[in-house]
Order: sequence, then C-alpha cells, then structure tokens
Amino acid sequence: MRQQLFTFAGGLAALLLYAGILWGGAAAIRSHESAVADFPLETPDVAAVEAPDSPEDVPVEISAALPEQKARTGKVDRLPVRKIEPQLFALPEDGIAQPLERIAPRPQLSEPKEKPAATTVVFQRPVALAAGLIRSGDTTVQLKDIEPESAEKTCAGNGRSWPCGIVARTAFRNFLRARALVCDQPDNSSEGTVTAACKIGTENPAEWLVSNGWATPLPGTALEARAEAARSAKRGFYGDDPRDLGRAPLVIDDPTAGMTEDDAAPDL
Repeated sequence: MRQQLFTFAGGLAALLLYAGILWGGAAAIRSHESAVADFPLETPDVAAVEAPDSPEDVPVEISAALPEQKARTGKVDRLPVRKIEPQLFALPEDGIAQPLERIAPRPQLSEPKEKPAATTVVFQRPVALAAGLIRSGDTTVQLKDIEPESAEKTCAGNGRSWPCGIVARTAFRNFLRARALVCDQPDNSSEGTVTAACKIGTENPAEWLVSNGWATPLPGTALEARAEAARSAKRGFYGDDPRDLGRAPLVIDDPTAGMTEDDAAPDL
C-alpha cells in the first residue's frame, strides 16, 4: 500500500512541474509580444526622396567621402540610379552604310590527302573453266599474255588423239585449289569477261601454265622462252597423253608440290 502511495505522489509532482513550465513559457511569450507592439517603427516618405538626374547632382561631399568610406568599412551605400539614354549604346555610324568586302580565304594548313584508287581486285574461290580462263562469282577472268584455250581442244600423240583441253583444265584446277586470285585492274570488260595479270600468293598462274605446256603465250611476251622450254621437254600440249599408264609419268613443273592443302578432285 505504501509503495502505491509513493508512486502516485511522484506522478502528481511530475504533472505539477510540467504545468508550471508551460505556464512560465506562455507568460514569457506574452511579455515579448507586448514589448514589440510598443516599439515605434519610423519609415521615410518615398515621395520626399528625389533621385538625382545625373552624377553631377550628387553632392561633392558625398562623392569625396565614398572612397574613404569604402576603404574603412569595405561597403559603399547604393547610389541613386541614373538615367541611361539609348543613343549611348547605338553602333557608331562609321562603317554601317559601307559595302562589305569579300577577302580571299586563307590557304589550307595541309594538303588534303586523296584516297588512292584500288590497284588490285581480289577474286574469291576461283574455278577454272579452261586453261587460263577462270570464273569467280559473275566475273570471268582471262589471264593476260596467253591465248585462251578451249576445254574441247584435242591433241594427237602415239597415233591417237586425246582430250588435252580437259586434261589442261584439270591440271589448272588442281593448281588453283580455290585459292584467292589477286589481279591488277582489268584492261577491258565485255559481258562480264575481263583480261588481267593475276597472282595466287607469289605465283603467276599464266607463267605456271606456259611452263607446263598448258597454254600458248602471245607473240612478243616474256613467256615465249618458257613455252620453248616446255616444247623441248614435251610437256602439256607438246607431249603424249599423260593418262597413258604404259609410259613414264609426266614430270610437271609445279612450284606448289608438297603443300598440305587438299587438291581439287579431277573431273576426268
């Protein structure tokens, strides 16, 4: 019972203390508001203040005191705003009515670099139509400096004829093996057929054909000496049918011999 009385008395004392604090704060606020209301606030009459029309209207004493006041306090009272005449901001009349003069442009700092024209054409996955005649996509390439040979050409040897044109085409296909053909810009173009000097890697296919007797060089070209060597060795068109198993195997001057890439299947 005594414990409950102590608890009740402590809570009542806390409430009384809280009420006293609130009453004291309210009295302080009322006294502050009454003091502010009794303070007189004087404001000057705006109509009584006249702005000077020009800097000359500012008294000499005030203008002389401005630098000293700025040096002492670091602040300068705001001066009355003077009037601004629009004529003071207009462009000068000199040069307005004069005609414009066009001057020459300055020279370029550097010469423009011209894009070099393409000097070679690459034909992907070429297919031999005949010895010296190649097809790539929609373009047919005739190798330069050799006469075009037909796949229907026949040759005579050992008392019988043999399809030397087909054999030459097969040998040329084995040489190409679908490798990319890099040619100079063609000399002419007629219905998708062009004549150009070409290379496969570092090899010249026209020289390969003439050296092995599978092509005839044009008169006056540097390939005539190779054709004479092939004729003396009885290679290609100048020899017998290489398919005759009863004769010695034909030795072909193939600089690509020994390469690991798979050869194209012969079409015989």
